[in-house]
Amino acid sequence: MQTIDRQILRLALPSILANITIPLVGMVDIAVAGHLDGESAALIGGITIGSMLFDLLYWNFAFLRAGTGGLTAQAYGRGDMRSAADILLRALGIALLSALVLIAVQWPVVKGAFLFVDCSPQVQELASRYFFIRIWAAPASLSLMAFKGWFIGMQDSVRPMVADLIVNVGNILLSILLAFGTPLGFAGIALGTVIAQYLGLGWCLGALLVKYGTIFKGRSFASLWEAVAHSHSRSFFRLNADLIVRSVCFIAIYIGFTIISARYGDALLAASAIIMKLMLFFSYFTDGFAYAGEALTGRYIGESRRDAVLQTVRHTFVWSMGIGMLFVLINAFAAQPLFRLMTSDEAVVDACSHFVIWLILMPLVGCPAFTWDGIYLGATATKFLRNSSLWAVASFCAIWIPGHLLLGDPVASVHVLMGAYLAHLVARTVHLTCRRGSIL
Repeated sequence: MQTIDRQILRLALPSILANITIPLVGMVDIAVAGHLDGESAALIGGITIGSMLFDLLYWNFAFLRAGTGGLTAQAYGRGDMRSAADILLRALGIALLSALVLIAVQWPVVKGAFLFVDCSPQVQELASRYFFIRIWAAPASLSLMAFKGWFIGMQDSVRPMVADLIVNVGNILLSILLAFGTPLGFAGIALGTVIAQYLGLGWCLGALLVKYGTIFKGRSFASLWEAVAHSHSRSFFRLNADLIVRSVCFIAIYIGFTIISARYGDALLAASAIIMKLMLFFSYFTDGFAYAGEALTGRYIGESRRDAVLQTVRHTFVWSMGIGMLFVLINAFAAQPLFRLMTSDEAVVDACSHFVIWLILMPLVGCPAFTWDGIYLGATATKFLRNSSLWAVASFCAIWIPGHLLLGDPVASVHVLMGAYLAHLVARTVHLTCRRGSIL
């Protein structure tokens, strides 16, 4: 095995191990809600809608991880540890200020969201209760994004892996304990998430002091403000403004997919949700290689080693597409067992069977898009990521709008919706592939 492959696996495998715990958290939260005393459908709906509100909020701050990782990797490659420290302090300062704003505006955020989210009064009340508890984790949640990006940029995927495991496993255990072992009930699920987030933040702070304490020597809390107010923050914000546009585009596509599929009845909505979860499950594996590509690309750009950047791109794609081909086979030969694992409703299983072709195609189409994302983030070429996401939205609409107008059959319309979703991935892949000369 070549040295570059060992480096990729060293960075990718811990991220993959941590990533596969992420879907378990949502599954356990829903299972806990479904077994509490009360109307389980409303409790599950409260968890689902409440979690969606946080997804909408936190996606807008994805730049705290994505932008921090690429900048840190390049500073690491240059051997400039002072700049690396400043990047983390700047990201943490922005994370804490943003969290305070979110806490301050929590009430209008919830009330405004329910002007657009149509659900029963009981679900709305439960989702609001969940939100008003979990929002107090915002300082930890946003800071963890910054820490994860920074550790990856420092070529260290073990510490963010441990942080993710602490957060996700802690979330599962604490939610079960607080929901069933205390009078809190439903509120215990949200409180378990809050405590788990702060446990993860505590680990990151401890790991920072033990492993990287020397490069922060002489810094204080005042350094947070200095880093945010520094002139370099302007370029930091310009870079991350592109990533915010990218996040908004992704939110429009992912939320649009759910809203559109809800128009075709409960069975097709459930089928679309199951297909989407299965289509994206492979991304928890592919993202590990995207993170590795991000870290190594940024490092070698910092070291001014173009040959190593090219080698990183080639080998990252080989590993990523290998994972993609594995999931093509899994989805092709195990689709029905996967559907039955997700639901026992025969009507939903039958509805899912109409869309197996999209499940098979997804890894082939998605792997290049996700892998390029990591490489461009490492190169801090965020302008191209922004433009690719704008093309993605245009491609989604170009397929969905005329297809929806021409086809009235619900199943056919959902096929068009699936095609539109894959079209947005194709647009990202084509744009970033054509622009690769700008970073290689």
